Amino acid sequence: MENSNLGNLMETAMQNLKSMVDTNTIVGEPIYTPDGITLVPVSRVSMGFGGAGAEFAQNKGYGGGTGCGVKVEPIGFLIVKDGSVRMMNVIPPANNTVDRIIDLVPTVIDRVDLMVDKIKDNKEEK
Repeated sequence: MENSNLGNLMETAMQNLKSMVDTNTIVGEPIYTPDGITLVPVSRVSMGFGGAGAEFAQNKGYGGGTGCGVKVEPIGFLIVKDGSVRMMNVIPPANNTVDRIIDLVPTVIDRVDLMVDKIKDNKEEK
């Protein structure tokens, strides 16, 4: 087989898949509100891909096909306000300890950042 028909099918399907899913699919266009808040939608993208083909004996032809599926699921918004960024989830809360810890990390970082700012302000006042 000089030219891989299956390879051509797979390559064409992958090119079409790339055109459907880009960075704007995962991190959307920012939304600016009148009160100075910026919302950036964030999604989770899952995809599956498969292909198969066969060449028939004695140059009787070729049969094959490819298929792919894409699932785009909104998971939340990045909220940018007054120089700070936080994540607002729109998916159901975590159902195990590891997921809960991961969900709490941004909140903990924000609180530590506020504490550090307060400490700096107190030192500057003295």
